[in-house]
Amino acid sequence: MRFLPQLFANNQSWASQQTHRDPEFFKRLCAIQRPDYLWIGCADSRVPANEIVGLAPGELFVHRNVGNIVGRDDQNCLAVLQYAVDVLRISHVIVCGHYRCGGIQAAFGPPTTDPLEGWIAHIREIRQTHARELALLPGDEQRWQRLCELNVIAQVQILSNIPTVVRAWQRGQQLAIHGWIYNLNDGLLHDLEVSINKPAY
Repeated sequence: MRFLPQLFANNQSWASQQTHRDPEFFKRLCAIQRPDYLWIGCADSRVPANEIVGLAPGELFVHRNVGNIVGRDDQNCLAVLQYAVDVLRISHVIVCGHYRCGGIQAAFGPPTTDPLEGWIAHIREIRQTHARELALLPGDEQRWQRLCELNVIAQVQILSNIPTVVRAWQRGQQLAIHGWIYNLNDGLLHDLEVSINKPAY
């Protein structure tokens, strides 16, 4: 291996440890996956989805991007959602943001270049929608953290209107959408209490 030999060495060590602890680990992992959860989170390397909720590989279906955005025109996110709901028949979609998110912070700054600027535009729109509330907060840090929360809340609302989700509810599938936020300071998750498990109409 010419490039990144340390990562391959880490991989060999990890695989060996898994087999030592549980000789059937990889055999089970090759079986059909049956996760109950879809995690839509940020691509930030400090937020390892499986680890912070204590789930093993195969127990959490994951989609990550900058700022945990559910783009109505993002075919990648929509395909992951459709597969999770229609094929894997997951019961919970968790949108998990995190405080001190760089993608959220960028929405307070000057325009950058595409494709990042086109992506951040989703967050700038949420910032604009809540401009009055954000302006009342005492400082930039508080505005940044609140926008992290508002972004999660907005993504939950968007998800509840995505056709894949609406169809699942119409056919009686048990499916709930949750909005959580992760605190890098202490490693704890917080429920934003915006869960939805049925259509609004």
